[in-house]
Amino acid sequence: MSSKSSEQKSGQLVVPGERLGVIEEFIPDAGTYVKDGVIYSKVIGHKLIDLVHKRVSVYQLAHAAKVPTTGSTVLGQVSSAQTETAGVRIFEIGNEEISGVFTGILHVSDVQMRYVDSMFDICKPGDIIRAKVISEMNRTYHLSTKDKNLGVVYAFCSNCGNILESKRQGMHCPKCGRVERRKIAADYGKGWIG
Repeated sequence: MSSKSSEQKSGQLVVPGERLGVIEEFIPDAGTYVKDGVIYSKVIGHKLIDLVHKRVSVYQLAHAAKVPTTGSTVLGQVSSAQTETAGVRIFEIGNEEISGVFTGILHVSDVQMRYVDSMFDICKPGDIIRAKVISEMNRTYHLSTKDKNLGVVYAFCSNCGNILESKRQGMHCPKCGRVERRKIAADYGKGWIG
């Protein structure tokens, strides 16, 4: 055991971005992320070292900064869309606004149960979506909209920017008449909009 390993102690207060160890030494667990083989704290809390199972985690302090975690439902705005992925700027976790910038990735395989050919049929830049965090590997928040309560909650016309209305034949723009496709949440258009 190296001298660095023997210096590792549980209970130490750590802040986001603080180095906790390396992946050759520990398995990263809750409250951590890995970058270039180094394990860092993702939250403010106490470092916990499990020497038996070779795991390092951070026990988050109460009232600490709110960050997305696996299983949480988030609200965000689509910042970019490509054929297979969309980037989402997350601004709410549950019903709580967050400070800071968190970005999520929505992959075409995680948008709905049936096969989807292109993300352009699901969402477009500017749309507001509700999604679930399904993974946070390497501090990238992987999102899913497979549930009926998840998906686009507000969509904007690609032509004129007006809010689209949900109709049987698709998403209809009342201003210019354009019809577009989206994967909408069950409560589309019924909630808060910033």
